[in-house]
Amino acid sequence: MFWRTVGRIIIIALSLLVATAASMFVLITLGLERITGVLHQRAVPDDESFQAMFDLMNQGLLLATGFTVIPALLVVFVGEVARIRSVLYYVAGGGLSFAAIPLLARYGPGITGVQADQVVWQVFATAGFAGGLVYWLLAGRNA
Repeated sequence: MFWRTVGRIIIIALSLLVATAASMFVLITLGLERITGVLHQRAVPDDESFQAMFDLMNQGLLLATGFTVIPALLVVFVGEVARIRSVLYYVAGGGLSFAAIPLLARYGPGITGVQADQVVWQVFATAGFAGGLVYWLLAGRNA
């Protein structure tokens, strides 16, 4: 009984780590694709557009490092305690927890004036969906 619990804790931690890596991969690749698409819509990129791109990347880094842990851990904790095995719960929970990041960023310290438009919500939700699916595949279906 003791070793089974310890093994489950190890599986949960490793699965959460892999799911986080998958979410970050989707967030970075899809985010860079969206940024590139916006920059290519402009006729001649100037210094201001490059500065805006770097500011956006810095804000994205703050969002990704500061606000991703708490909502994702809450989804995992509730799913494991309630023994939820549904793929829909983990995928929707991952998407909602990542989509909450731009909302929480408005109230964070030092990040005033961040306005999340529809593209940002889509990118974060897609990354959360991917992370939720990976977590369910590794640990959630055996909750």
